[in-house]
Amino acid sequence: MKNIKFTSRVILSIVLVSLGLLIAAVPRNTTTPFKLSAEQILDELKSGTQYLEPDAIAQMIVEKDPSLQLIDVRSQSEFEKFSLPGAINIPLDNLLSPDFQDILNQDAMTNVLYANGSTRANEAWMLIRQLGYHNNYVLAGGLNLWFETIMNPQAPSTTSSNDEIAKYDFRKGTSQALGGGGTLTTSENKESSTSAVPKPKPQGKKKTVKGGCS
Repeated sequence: MKNIKFTSRVILSIVLVSLGLLIAAVPRNTTTPFKLSAEQILDELKSGTQYLEPDAIAQMIVEKDPSLQLIDVRSQSEFEKFSLPGAINIPLDNLLSPDFQDILNQDAMTNVLYANGSTRANEAWMLIRQLGYHNNYVLAGGLNLWFETIMNPQAPSTTSSNDEIAKYDFRKGTSQALGGGGTLTTSENKESSTSAVPKPKPQGKKKTVKGGCS
């Protein structure tokens, strides 16, 4: 948990330092007016509320949460090599296409943007957030942290708390379900139960959207 929090702080620091470059890197918006200023986006970046941790996403996938929509903002070739279950591909360069507006600008689904790390997904999030779109988030650490924590979790020590063992068992079980393999190692003298991970709540009225995580 400490490693995840440290990683999130490092990611936030990198994003804040390179904010100007990131905004400049996203495709130029020539048709839709921005609704949020760069200063407002910066305030939201500082709060870190756009991030969802891998454990929260893993639980939504395992529970087959119908409100989850994973959006891979990498290139099509990267997406075809590997993607998260149920994800759709909207490359960063195509983010402003009218074809995807109904997916990104809606109040029914919890959209989670991801790439290999957090930088490209943050670029995508900043662009659509400037347009005033809600219910769009970023997978903290991207696929790199996903593989580190969910697909290849580190086994806890024999002195670890029940919560740490429960978290490991959940991650290992998720890894098995998603093809990562491995076996559970819950200690017989420690009863562990996976605590529910808080889920983001969509705001506003529901709209019909395309896609979904199955």
